[in-house]
Amino acid sequence: MQNAPIASLMPVYKRVDLTFSHGEGSWLVDTAGRRWLDFASGIAVTGLGHGHPHLVRTLQDQAARLWHVSNLWRIEPLERLADRLVAHSFADTVFVGNSGTEMIEGCIKLARRFHWAAGRPERYRIVTFEGAFHGRTMGAISAAGSAKLTEGCAPLLEGFDHVPFGDHEALHRAIGPETAAILIEPIQGEGGIRVVPPQCLEGLRALCDAHDLLLIFDEVQCGLGRTGKLFAHEWSNARPDVMALAKGLGGGFPIGAILATARAASGMTAGSHGSTFGGNPLACAVANAVLDVMLADGFLADVARKGELLRARLSALAEAHPAVIAEVRGKGLLAGIRTLPSNADVAAALREEGLLTVAAADNVLRLLPPLTITEEEIGLATAAIDAACRRLAAA
Repeated sequence: MQNAPIASLMPVYKRVDLTFSHGEGSWLVDTAGRRWLDFASGIAVTGLGHGHPHLVRTLQDQAARLWHVSNLWRIEPLERLADRLVAHSFADTVFVGNSGTEMIEGCIKLARRFHWAAGRPERYRIVTFEGAFHGRTMGAISAAGSAKLTEGCAPLLEGFDHVPFGDHEALHRAIGPETAAILIEPIQGEGGIRVVPPQCLEGLRALCDAHDLLLIFDEVQCGLGRTGKLFAHEWSNARPDVMALAKGLGGGFPIGAILATARAASGMTAGSHGSTFGGNPLACAVANAVLDVMLADGFLADVARKGELLRARLSALAEAHPAVIAEVRGKGLLAGIRTLPSNADVAAALREEGLLTVAAADNVLRLLPPLTITEEEIGLATAAIDAACRRLAAA
């Protein structure tokens, strides 16, 4: 399965030579009829698996009624979605758009406008962390700052101070009279499934309070039930002022959201921001269907339980295969294994066993199954990892 260039597509992806015809729960089926256990989930997007009946019915019903109207008019599914996100989070207000990177752009604007509206226009800089991934737009790559993302894209958007992950002294040095906010992923996904400890999130909250900064959480990948709580930061006592969501919010349908306190959003007045497609009835109906499932009694507790089971199985595999697995990382069903062989080689070996995974930095493979995964399917996945490790160790 080599990389498959397609002449009519820009060659910005290294595509594996696999084409899928349909999905069924935790499984994808390719055009040759082979079934693949999907521990990629569209990179933490299809959180309720493929073809979830409630999502399918909702999409079909809404598509038959109304796809799109402008935000010049009231949109009932949008208002219901915003009400529910507020009711189940720290937030007072919500903006709905189309993608995670678009929501990060909105968070940058929100932070700058917050201080501008308060008479502090000089406060526009945002502290971010090395290893972060916030999307692919100019603002998002400027925020992350890594050479891999920014090469050939200069000049970048000015106004970001990048500090090493976990370096508290560098963080304190980065805060100055121009600082507006701190932006962080509670769990770095692309950066290698690096979990920010609860006490560190709480320390960031205290630091922001002390300097009147906005605390912005990027939960585009780690939010929406993936850790066993609706939002990853809920494992701590830290509450953000602003949060970006996307990926799992639509279960595969493009949608994103910015959640904020009323104070943080005080600069976001009429005409200051917008989105042609953001908040359209089709996307919001599907997102509401996702929340129907995730907010049902026992759903998130079951995700947490399955996450503990997966981690226990992976830890046992790490002990059994120390030449292949160096470390197990993550929280809930946002898991990672740092491998000693190239993670690309391990991913290829896992594909030979019928298991799909996603690479990340620091030679990590992400394991991102649907939140609806069964215990039996977790067993099949870990058996596939065991078999791949045996072959790699024997090579």
